[in-house]
Amino acid sequence: MIIKMFGSGCKKCVSLSESARQALSSLGLPAEVLKVTDFAEIAAYGVMSTPALAIDDEVVSVGKVLTAGEIAAFLQAR
Repeated sequence: MIIKMFGSGCKKCVSLSESARQALSSLGLPAEVLKVTDFAEIAAYGVMSTPALAIDDEVVSVGKVLTAGEIAAFLQAR
């Protein structure tokens, strides 16, 4: 599983990254966690507002900071 966080590294992006790591840890799931800061690559995913989160290259959230619980729900649905 590959988790991608899209953003410039702002406070909201850092919070989303921390929530994703907490969700993975609580579920005991192995995953590669990547941070995407290149705006051309972010736009290639159709993301126009950050922070954004993708799981296995499917964008699941744009423009909001999800909680660890919300991310866990996305992960469990996979």
